Amino acid sequence: MQTRTLGNNGSNVSALGLGLMGMSDFYGPADQAESIATIHDAIAAGITLLDTGDFYGSGHNEMLLREALKGRRREDVFIAVKFGAMRSPNGGFIGVDCRPAAVKNFLAYTLKRLGTDYIDLYQPARIDHTVPIEETVGAIAEMLKAGYVRHIGLSEAGAETLRRAQAVHPISWLQIEYSLLSRGIETEILPTARELGIAITAYGVLSRGLLSGHWSKERSATARDFRAHLPRFTGANLDCNLALVEALRAIAHEKGATVAQVAISWVLAQGADIIPLVGARRRDRLAEALGALEIELSVADLARIEKAVPTTAVAGDRYDAGQMAMLDSERKT
Repeated sequence: MQTRTLGNNGSNVSALGLGLMGMSDFYGPADQAESIATIHDAIAAGITLLDTGDFYGSGHNEMLLREALKGRRREDVFIAVKFGAMRSPNGGFIGVDCRPAAVKNFLAYTLKRLGTDYIDLYQPARIDHTVPIEETVGAIAEMLKAGYVRHIGLSEAGAETLRRAQAVHPISWLQIEYSLLSRGIETEILPTARELGIAITAYGVLSRGLLSGHWSKERSATARDFRAHLPRFTGANLDCNLALVEALRAIAHEKGATVAQVAISWVLAQGADIIPLVGARRRDRLAEALGALEIELSVADLARIEKAVPTTAVAGDRYDAGQMAMLDSERKT
């Protein structure tokens, strides 16, 4: 397995990470036994980075990971945890809380659910604009000093927030959506992260399945998960985006690869400081994603891919209007 470094003088992690969210939430029912088998296969393949959140399935995801790691050496994996999003008993989202006391409270429950003494990287899932980022990062830094956390991360933070956070404590990574269909970070956020020595963990590298090569209008019409409410998956937007996928499929065919593999490989090729997260819920999807590590994209290949999937041709925002308004990374400076 290839490895990549988290920021300046950070830990080495696998070049691909496994995002566990879909095993507990958002994409409809998942098979627990298959989820655990997929985690086992990922570790066997050399994936060390396992990404979860305390609110995925209201704690289910962390307990699933604990079960999957039974009998394994804790130091062989790098566990990243997001916190701050609050859920009601019916699963609804009821706000974000990143006050210092909340940071420590969330962390205490996470340590219990995971059955571990420390978290490798801890990060707020969203920026809480009612709490100065300096206070949130300062609280995590206290937990780091106490030995409960090894690294501090941020998720969906804008350039200004990155600078303010870095002034409090070194930030190891920024987790943010980045794919052929979501390239907004290239203008300001990615250059700022590179200036500050902050790595990028890219989620949504397959744009929630659009770039998987397996999505269709028929599947979208019967979707029973949160994608049914996302602009890119509906109406004329979907037609436009699926046409981009077909253009990419032609290139993938020439490379002897799948659409998903080329999409992941493109993200990998954007820099050694970028670590794609793949959200495979099944072993066959994981095996497909791992195949991206074997693909070599030349400068000419990259140019063809970006011509086939131009940023200006993507139809629809990556989230609905309400969620977009919550993202610090989408705030106009």
